[in-house]
Amino acid sequence: MFSIGDFARLGLVSVRMLRHYDAIGLLRPAHVDPVTGYRSYQAAQLSRLNRIVAIKDLGFTLEQVRAILDEKVSTEELHGMVRMRRAQLEAQISADLARLRSVEARLRTIETEGHMRTAEVLLKRVPPMLVAELSARAASYEGEDIGPVIKPLFQEICRRVDAAGVSVVAPGLAYYVPEEDGSVMVHTCLPVSAPPGSYDFDVVELPAIELAATIIHQGSMEGVGPTFQTLAHWIEEHGYRSIGLAREISLHCPENEDEWVTELQIEVSRRTTSNGTGSS
Repeated sequence: MFSIGDFARLGLVSVRMLRHYDAIGLLRPAHVDPVTGYRSYQAAQLSRLNRIVAIKDLGFTLEQVRAILDEKVSTEELHGMVRMRRAQLEAQISADLARLRSVEARLRTIETEGHMRTAEVLLKRVPPMLVAELSARAASYEGEDIGPVIKPLFQEICRRVDAAGVSVVAPGLAYYVPEEDGSVMVHTCLPVSAPPGSYDFDVVELPAIELAATIIHQGSMEGVGPTFQTLAHWIEEHGYRSIGLAREISLHCPENEDEWVTELQIEVSRRTTSNGTGSS
């Protein structure tokens, strides 16, 4: 038999925790001295203590721990629960890191306010193009929602087009269509010269953009905010208004995302004044 202090040290828990487990009936002492009230434990009880701590650390409440232990959970089942919890934690860590990168990108945007260079903005016509397209829904425009959707979507459209033997004739691109519920349809496209046939992707013609305000973004798309906002300032300051969906043209996409080169395109038209003429 071990005193509560010795048992706590052996089980790597606190005495306070053992007293709490006793109070709620989760782990009773093997013996309680009727005179002194001192609690004593047996080595065999370490097995239950190990299970209590392991299941609790997976994120379960103590009531849930009790229910699981009462069902005599096996070691194999515990390993399964650990694997599931690990996957959940990894997903949470990934989401938290994406959120942190988003905050850092937003801070960089704030830092560049008032120092935005607009000389790089060009106006041009974008011709119509035939594209192979795959689409999927993202929860919002936020980077942490778009990123996990667009990256595998691009990988999949590339795989399918290659498997179909269809020739890609220009850099890939993406555009986004907002939905009424606040979500966003992410469209990934590869310009192709596609012969008639049946494919496991859509083949559609993207319309021409008669007048597009364009700018080159250097680096990861996680930091695209300042570049897009530079473009927005230019459009407003030069008497234009946006009239269509923005397109992102992937000009250069090496493995190192810091080396990416992306052209941003927004369809624009001249703003009209109250008398119906274009603004100067």
